[in-house]
Amino acid sequence: MRVGILETGDVHPNLRARHGDYPEMFEALLSAADPTLEFTTVRILEGARPAAPDAADAWLVTGSRHGVYDDLPWIDPLKTFLRDCVAAGVPVVGICFGHQILAEALGGRAVKSERGWGIGVQDYRILHRPSWMPDVPEHFAMRAVHQDQVVELPETATLLARSDHCPIAAVVYGDPEAPVALTVQPHPEFGPEFADDLIALRRGTVFPEDTADVAREGIHGEVHSVEWARLIVDFLHRAHEARRAAWAQ
Repeated sequence: MRVGILETGDVHPNLRARHGDYPEMFEALLSAADPTLEFTTVRILEGARPAAPDAADAWLVTGSRHGVYDDLPWIDPLKTFLRDCVAAGVPVVGICFGHQILAEALGGRAVKSERGWGIGVQDYRILHRPSWMPDVPEHFAMRAVHQDQVVELPETATLLARSDHCPIAAVVYGDPEAPVALTVQPHPEFGPEFADDLIALRRGTVFPEDTADVAREGIHGEVHSVEWARLIVDFLHRAHEARRAAWAQ
């Protein structure tokens, strides 16, 4: 399976040499769950555009320092492309910004939340469990770095998980037992060292110092990124096979 990574954000230059870019993080995460996956990257934030929804077998939208409400020339074309993917049954995964922009593209809404920053290891709870996601525990943890949140879901969405800070934390679109898209607000691709370096870099400028200090204290806590990687890979294969079967009829 060939996964197209839609790169909508850059790793800060001070961190890139040690940690790599976001596509590298996703490739490492997902390849550990399925070494047969192939990847290609489209640099959306530099103006690149995918040729068509079926130019890859599936698409993944990365995180970004930008907001879905920003007046940037690539935001609306990306929304259109994601709508086309969903309409064509091409699987889509969205992480953080990707979670937010897919909701917006399909009729929901994301905003800069009054709840403030959610950073560090965050705790989530499963609200709806389709049969294809048995391995993620009812209460799970992942590393997060966000202030923006999805606050309204499209009619086609099913809420999977929430936290006290983020009521809309994981979502599927379409039939929950056979969805075409899966999105999640936290970052399964973030390792503890990268998350710690990122929070330290932005402490006192972007993140309040006390919030950053608490987040860094717990950044090496247990998370369930491996389980989410397996879940994402399983979703991609299931959705891809469902599309192939539909085309064969």
